[in-house]
Amino acid sequence: MQVGFLICGAQKAGTTTLAAYCREHPALGMPEEKELHFFDRDDNFESAPDYDLYHHHFQGLDTNTLLGEATPVYMYWPQAAERIHQYNADMKLLVVLRNPVERAYSHWQMEYNRGLETLDFGTAIREEGQRLQQAGETRRVWSYIDRGHYPGQLDKLFSLFGRDQVLVLQSEKLKSAHQDVLAQVSDFLGIAAFPESRGLALNTQSYTAAMPDADRQFLRQIFADDISRLESMLDWDLTAWR
Repeated sequence: MQVGFLICGAQKAGTTTLAAYCREHPALGMPEEKELHFFDRDDNFESAPDYDLYHHHFQGLDTNTLLGEATPVYMYWPQAAERIHQYNADMKLLVVLRNPVERAYSHWQMEYNRGLETLDFGTAIREEGQRLQQAGETRRVWSYIDRGHYPGQLDKLFSLFGRDQVLVLQSEKLKSAHQDVLAQVSDFLGIAAFPESRGLALNTQSYTAAMPDADRQFLRQIFADDISRLESMLDWDLTAWR
C-alpha cells in the first residue's frame, strides 16, 4: 500500500471542498477523516517512521484506487515536505491558494471561535512575529501571516518534487468555476473526468465582524511582494488579491 496524492495546503483555502469532490470520485480512495496529520507530527519521526500507523487509516479502501488524503498544514510545516518525499518521491501534490489577506482573517476567526485565540485580529497579526518565536505547537494557531507567504513554501515543494508533481489551484476559481478546476485535477492525477455536479459549499464560517480596513491595508502591504512573485511563478493574474 502507498498513498499517491495529497491535498497539502493551504489551510482555509478550500481544501475541505476539494477533498469532498475527490472523495466522491470512484478512482480515488480517501479516508473519511480529512486531516491525518502524519507528516507534520514530529513525534512520528523521532525514530524510523512507522508507516503502518499511517496506512491504517486507509484500511478497507479499494486498493485499485489512487489513495490520497488532505492535511493542509503539510505545505507549511517544517520538515513535512522532506518527510513526504522520503515516503514517496513520486507523490502528487494538490495545493489550493487563497488571497493571503482573506486567508489570514479566516484563520484568525477559526481560532477565535475555538477559544484558542484571545487577541483581537489587529493585535494578533501585529504581534505574530514575536509570538511565533515561542517554541512548540503555537505555530499551528498563530501563523495567520506566516502561512500566507506562499512563494517560499512552493519553492520547497518544487525543489523536492518538481513542478510536474505539484498542481497549484486558486481557491476563488474552485468556488466560481469548480468544474474547470476539477478538470485540471483529473488531468493531473491521470483519472477520468469528474462527473458534472453542483458546487459544494462546505466548511463555511460566519465572521463576528468584517475585517477592519486598517488591518486589511496592513496585510496588503505585507503580502504585496509575495503576490507579485506568485504572478511570475504561476503565470497568474492576481489583481483581485491586491
